[in-house]
Amino acid sequence: MARHGKVTITDIARHVGLTNMTVSRALNRPEKVKPETRERILAAARELGYVPNAFASQLRSRDNRLIGLVTASVDNPFYTEVIKAISREAKKQNYTIMLIDTDGSPALEEVAIETLLSYQVAGIILSPVSDDTGYRPAYLDRLRATRVPVVMLDRTLSVSDYSRVVLDNHRAGRLLGELLVAKGVRNVLALTGPQGSQITQRRLAGLEGAYDAAGASLTLEQCPGDYTLEPAFRDMTDYLREGERPEAVFGFNQLITLGAMRALHDAGVPREDVMVVGIDRLPYADIFDVMVPCAAHDTYRAGQEAMQLLFERIEDPNAATREVVISATLVQ
Repeated sequence: MARHGKVTITDIARHVGLTNMTVSRALNRPEKVKPETRERILAAARELGYVPNAFASQLRSRDNRLIGLVTASVDNPFYTEVIKAISREAKKQNYTIMLIDTDGSPALEEVAIETLLSYQVAGIILSPVSDDTGYRPAYLDRLRATRVPVVMLDRTLSVSDYSRVVLDNHRAGRLLGELLVAKGVRNVLALTGPQGSQITQRRLAGLEGAYDAAGASLTLEQCPGDYTLEPAFRDMTDYLREGERPEAVFGFNQLITLGAMRALHDAGVPREDVMVVGIDRLPYADIFDVMVPCAAHDTYRAGQEAMQLLFERIEDPNAATREVVISATLVQ
């Protein structure tokens, strides 16, 4: 009968009347124990409900097959395909993923890194809570001291010693800017990420560059947010309450775009009255015949590339750092 609480090797040894060392060998190096003794020990382990400590086993083997994945928000649809790709690539190489969601908190991000280092992970894929050039988390020194392989994904810190996978944010903004120019739109409300975000700045630059290249006038209003739905919904709602109505709304990611569309819907604004465009496809929108022009990225490939870069550093800690850029495609 299984015991209540955590069953240890000592419990098994007491149950079968053998030493801890013999039990440990039977569980971890079975070839070193006589078959009949091994079977007695394994049967007792099953009966008592013993669960091996995988972490301790990895430390003993000095071959940790664990990879840490730190993201700022797992509810962001962008990460769905990314995480799927990372998980599948890890399985191919017999690695397991430990996923930690920091929920946009620098403090939780610090804890996440310390947790992964305590597990002695083989490598870390990191999408930081901020890509502001002034963001310098204290854990950077810890990562450098431990020399654990790290690859940054999407949002990146302004350091040069880690490989990274980034989106072509300038091109994404440019593609949607060219579309808006072609549609004759001259008044745009941009619901963006944080004002200091490099991603925000590059997407805005791409948008403005499209108008400059076409010699078209642009009245651009920016409402900075945090790449989540609720702030975008509130900002769009407040904007409409003031009696304003732009020709087009540009959502800087899927959650922002969804927040804007919800506010427009709740305010009774017909879809044909305000054009909505955004970065990356809205998940399942086509099921409801909702077509939102977007600059889409191959997010699955982003995850694959991140794993490839990480494996390069795991296999060769002295490998040169690389940057992989995921291009954008206009989807209408």
